[in-house]
Amino acid sequence: MKKKFPIGIDGFKKIRTNDFYYADKTMFIAELLHNWGEVNLFTRPRRFGKTLNMSMLKCFFEIGGKKELFEGLKIAQEKELCEKYMGQFPVISISLKSVDGPSYEIALAALRSIIGQEAMRFLFLRESEKLSKNERDRYEALIRVDSGLFSIEEELLIDSLITLSDLLAKHYDRKVIVLIDEYDVPLDKAFQSGYYDKMIGLIRNMLGNVLKTNDSLYFAVLTGCLRISKESIFTGLNNLKIHTVSDTRYDEYFGFTDEDVDELLDFYGLTAYKDVVRKWYDGYIFGKINVYCPWDVINYCDELLADPTISPKNYWANTSGNSLILRLLQKADQTTKDQIEELINGGTIMKSIRQELTYRDIDDSVDNIWSVLYATGYLTGKHVENEDADIFALRIPNGEITKLFAVLVQDWFKETTLADSARINRFCQAFSSGDTAMIQDMLYDYLWDSISIRDSVVRKGMKENFYHGLLLGLLQSQRTWSVQSNAKTGEGYSDISIRTPERVNIVIEIKYAHDGNLEKACGEALRQIEEKQYAAGLQRRGMKKVLKYGIAFCEKECMVAMA
Repeated sequence: MKKKFPIGIDGFKKIRTNDFYYADKTMFIAELLHNWGEVNLFTRPRRFGKTLNMSMLKCFFEIGGKKELFEGLKIAQEKELCEKYMGQFPVISISLKSVDGPSYEIALAALRSIIGQEAMRFLFLRESEKLSKNERDRYEALIRVDSGLFSIEEELLIDSLITLSDLLAKHYDRKVIVLIDEYDVPLDKAFQSGYYDKMIGLIRNMLGNVLKTNDSLYFAVLTGCLRISKESIFTGLNNLKIHTVSDTRYDEYFGFTDEDVDELLDFYGLTAYKDVVRKWYDGYIFGKINVYCPWDVINYCDELLADPTISPKNYWANTSGNSLILRLLQKADQTTKDQIEELINGGTIMKSIRQELTYRDIDDSVDNIWSVLYATGYLTGKHVENEDADIFALRIPNGEITKLFAVLVQDWFKETTLADSARINRFCQAFSSGDTAMIQDMLYDYLWDSISIRDSVVRKGMKENFYHGLLLGLLQSQRTWSVQSNAKTGEGYSDISIRTPERVNIVIEIKYAHDGNLEKACGEALRQIEEKQYAAGLQRRGMKKVLKYGIAFCEKECMVAMA
């Protein structure tokens, strides 16, 4: 029986004890110890294995851990290291990904719950003879419950992690390892909901206390998506080692490498799908290696086992609201639109990347949004040597993100276009009056306002889809019109058919001029309308008049013809 795919499972112990597939990343432990840093921050995009790696660290180092979890894995071959470090430390492990809410009070309650639940793992501290009564009382304050909710006071919450580490260190007579996953999520949520100042003050003080002046600390690991500036959260923290997506050290331990994917596909008998997996889910550059998104790969492979004909889907893209791309589009001037268009069409752009930001910085300029898109996995790239700035050659990593950009661009264009109701009404009425010159002129203007998708992005038979979608969105603005796409008409399916309250029917056939000959493509469109008898089918439904349009596109050029 094949191993199960660990979809949505990020607990190392659960994966190893329930026969789930695991891509061995355990040498991360050895490298972390060899490249010693007292406080280590790893920034990676979501769904690239940060939480699973943190769970692995906890299982390896924590006193009372099960050595059998690591049997057969690479780290088990490091006998001396395992003997010295495995199961030798008290470990505090928390995730801040659920510190969320529309208000500071709700987020604060979530943080109290996280700290309280972690403290509850160490109930033996209540009876520890190595602690004084005062120290045991300090512990009781961390787990106090009122009306079913953890009620630790905010002042004590700031000191909660250093208090817990001090008590554990004294009980065990050993220094403590602190693991904090998704450290930046509370700041992101607070910024979106309007209580950023309160939250950053809380998180800055809490992390500063446990990481900066903690004599009980052996080492700490933090993970997040963004590298938040030292000025905003890590003030005075001189022992911090930061490892971003552009760093070569640890580059193979987050995400799937080519070797990881080859082994997985071979294990499940899916090697025939390697090219499609690479096209859709590879393309990230971490340090100096190519990386696949693990979430995408395991989800797609899982579905392939059930249906070998299934097409790739947007798995990673659907795990977030993708508001960053919308922010970029909303702030875009013509230069930025051109750059987005270049990216969607498979090109590369040069950008100065800020490695450290505050959340307030994000909306200060479009350039900062580029930096966040790079850090969070919407873009990837290589560092370009430059003495004056951190210049990166940025690109969209793969087919999944290209599709995401294209969909969001279409939605953005439709939304912004529909906001100018007078303009779009003139455009639509030109169709019902047969004014081909106005249609062509206005459609030409719309094309230049939009972000087009060139031939290289879509399959040959799908090049008309972008333009079809654009035109359909414009025409659907007329609420009194019945607008149908690919509806059965005559002896075929017309691209767009419209029925107006005045009993005027409009048939539109769209063609992409592969050779640039717009006139020829318009002719082909009109011939198809006649040959498939689209108009005849509509006339039989009692319409007074049928208008037949052939519209041809080539990049941002267009031509409109009428039969």
